[in-house]
Amino acid sequence: MNTKKVVIVGGVAGGASVAARARRLSETAEIIIIQRGRFVSFANCGLPFHISGEIKEKESLLIQTPEGLKNRFNLDVRTESEVISIDREKQEVSILNAKTNEVYTESYDDLVLSPGAAPIIPPLPGITNEGIFTLRVIRDMDAIMGWNDKVHPQNAVVIGGGFIGLEMVEQLARLGMNVSLVEAQPQVLPPIDPDMAMWLQHQLKEQGIDVRLNDRVVKFADATKDAKAAVVCLESGEKLNADLVILSIGVQPETGLAKDAGLKIGELGGIRVNQQMRTEDPHIWAVGDAIEVKHPITQDWARLPLAGPANRQGRIAANNIMGRPTNYRGTWGTAVVRVFDLTAASTGLNEKQLIESGISYESVHIHPYSHVTYYPGAAMLEIKLLFSPDDGTIYGAQIIGSDSVERRLDVIATAIQGGLNVDDLAQLELSYAPPYGAPKDPVNLAGMAARNVVKGDMEISQWHDVDKMTDDCLLLDVRDKLEYEDYRIPHAINIPLDELRGRLNELPNDKKIIVQCLSGHRSYFAYRMLRLYGFSVSNMTGGIRSWQAMHPEVTSQTLVMPRCLKHVSHFDISANKKIKYSIQLSGELPIGSDEDHHITRLVTADGDAVLTLEKV
Repeated sequence: MNTKKVVIVGGVAGGASVAARARRLSETAEIIIIQRGRFVSFANCGLPFHISGEIKEKESLLIQTPEGLKNRFNLDVRTESEVISIDREKQEVSILNAKTNEVYTESYDDLVLSPGAAPIIPPLPGITNEGIFTLRVIRDMDAIMGWNDKVHPQNAVVIGGGFIGLEMVEQLARLGMNVSLVEAQPQVLPPIDPDMAMWLQHQLKEQGIDVRLNDRVVKFADATKDAKAAVVCLESGEKLNADLVILSIGVQPETGLAKDAGLKIGELGGIRVNQQMRTEDPHIWAVGDAIEVKHPITQDWARLPLAGPANRQGRIAANNIMGRPTNYRGTWGTAVVRVFDLTAASTGLNEKQLIESGISYESVHIHPYSHVTYYPGAAMLEIKLLFSPDDGTIYGAQIIGSDSVERRLDVIATAIQGGLNVDDLAQLELSYAPPYGAPKDPVNLAGMAARNVVKGDMEISQWHDVDKMTDDCLLLDVRDKLEYEDYRIPHAINIPLDELRGRLNELPNDKKIIVQCLSGHRSYFAYRMLRLYGFSVSNMTGGIRSWQAMHPEVTSQTLVMPRCLKHVSHFDISANKKIKYSIQLSGELPIGSDEDHHITRLVTADGDAVLTLEKV
């Protein structure tokens, strides 16, 4: 009979998971949860969505109450209580009851630390002004909603373009506010690479968000009649009037209790634990946002505060406490966020992390559709896959689009964690029906593109290689002539793919040829042809679509188009819907309208497009 006494510091994802799993393994163990706030188990990831009313009922965010946990799991839950010290020698904790101001001690056989992380609040002048908020717990959400009801903000400033920051931008815009986003780094969503983040930045601007990158807040000036919260003063000298300010610049692990107890704190500021979630003290365990674990790819210490890993860590800790040896496999950092009409998801390492870890890597970009284009509603995906050029080990992936992004990313995340390589990815058997995918799923296509590189069947160039071209290189555009005339990368020459065999004499033998099309698909065919004819050649992965994402100052509106457009004189990227003058089309055209017609249907047969038009 297991009569252990387990004391858990903190609830929410990690601590509550420990308690529930421990009870399922033992009916006789005494399990106590000490929670500093009023709520022991709540969905903090859902807080932004209740602020806008997208999640209507606050009660739906409360996963469990102390009474519910007592009734279902026989847990002793003590809210509004705080563990203020640990006596490791006596195996006791001192607890402050905030309601009575009483301090008492509680012994333990096993102690689990799940203190979470606190929002970073920099010591800037004016940061304590009314109307400046962080969002981490229910209390924060209530304060923001109370402020909104009181002052009815028109202008909001969100500081920080990470996951929560982007979610708050969207939700405040849903409430009708004019929103500015301030990010100190040169891109939003730092876990993904800059050439993928650009798609989100385009989306934010299209939605009317004032995006300020590479700039930081230096102070908050006092509120005025035009700024009910503060005047946000930026390093660039710009000033933003704000009726509401949301600070979302990251979190720091709450490790004060662990530090005071002499537990090991890592260089990243988290509590160091082993694969069993045990600290250096055999009777103390730690889970959630406050810990550091070994990254499964680099084997370096990492701190990745995510809800999914916290839940799994809680289960692992409970297993080990209750005598079921179990190892935590690590945190890959799989995450997803919605940004208005787009979804962005990532897993594994990005380019910056790979470079910092000294890992040799290669990357491919592809732009497939979410399902076959003859079925209505296909949406283009932006996929980036990072892998070992030597053996095809998958290091990471990033996907952005408006349909099925998370499903495709989750397949790749599973492949990474299962030790599959790019060849395995290419051969995965995935479900297919016209409304859902294609015989060659986008995941398969990413694997195929990477496999071609690993096996030496394709040499690739990146979008930034084109910007560094020297006189001994030639950029060859193999799209059709009308496409080329409408939009092209500067200095590219044009020989359409279907004419290439008959015009090989126009190409120099003494230069490296970088071949490109809109997405990298047609240029791959051209690459294979030129290579077989003995030319020195590489294929620009991702094509113009990847290049133009990083060149907004060069790119005209007509350049940002689906690959299906063979020729369109004007295309409105802002809505991705309006076509003013269409001449010839190839492939699938998104449902949309021109000045006189509404495009209701398109059928593709052998590359020819058949449009059904209705008068507006």
